[in-house]
Amino acid sequence: MKGLIGVGVALVTPFDENDQVDFDTLGKLIDFQIEGEVDYLVLLGTTGETATLTTEEKKEIFKYASKKANGRVPLVAGIGGNNTTELVSFLRETDLSAYSAILSVSPYYNKPTQEGIYQHYARLAKATDLPIILYNVPRRTGSHMEPKTILRLANDFNNIVGIKDACGDFDQYNKIMRDKPADFLLISGDDALFLPMASIGAQGLISVAGNAFPKEIKQLTSLTLDNKWHEAREIHLHLLPLFELCFTESNPAGVKAMLNEKRLCSEATRLPLVPVTEPTRDQIKQELKQLGI
Repeated sequence: MKGLIGVGVALVTPFDENDQVDFDTLGKLIDFQIEGEVDYLVLLGTTGETATLTTEEKKEIFKYASKKANGRVPLVAGIGGNNTTELVSFLRETDLSAYSAILSVSPYYNKPTQEGIYQHYARLAKATDLPIILYNVPRRTGSHMEPKTILRLANDFNNIVGIKDACGDFDQYNKIMRDKPADFLLISGDDALFLPMASIGAQGLISVAGNAFPKEIKQLTSLTLDNKWHEAREIHLHLLPLFELCFTESNPAGVKAMLNEKRLCSEATRLPLVPVTEPTRDQIKQELKQLGI
């Protein structure tokens, strides 16, 4: 799983003025990321507003992205939800031959027990030969994957290869790093936490800010993983205000505003999300100007 070490960018889904997926802009964003030398791309994660997309739109995006990337960079497919049977069907009927792995968020809304979370992922792992990256983000899902559940899955299934964790709990990260299988990856799900997580052994970041700043995020992760901590810390602190502004209002509204300032993508989101408010937009403009971006 060397292709998942480093930085993956959780791509936004661009929309046009008619609220349709803007494939032309998506293609330009894919090129922009590859030019920024990111290590891989994640399609249809949280930042892709996946919850507002139809099944057909999801399949079209997976197909388009694989054709556009054309093998230039590994691709990860975001496939998660709270209906296990439906997810298994989606996995079996969707062409994922161009994808290197699946990123699957822990079931949301249902608030399953730890055993329910384990059985959910066990069913997914048996339904595909692709590597699976678990995704723990309790602020969104309403439930938390405990270390014992993560480690149980890591040990029981060879194709469960890592976890993107965005819980912010370093006690959890310490336990994962101490007890995980040697080749199981801990991946930061938060731009602002990658540097400190890397200090205990995290090997990657799935980035939101990377949508607008792929070169800078790639530099940050490369320096960190090369143990050039002083240089990495300077970049981390330099970009920290932008990391925070990505989440001042609901993601991906913040990073879409940044992309709009760089004339790469419109601010359009799908309801119930809306573009950032004017005060946040002004903050973003001021911060970009101050940073010389």
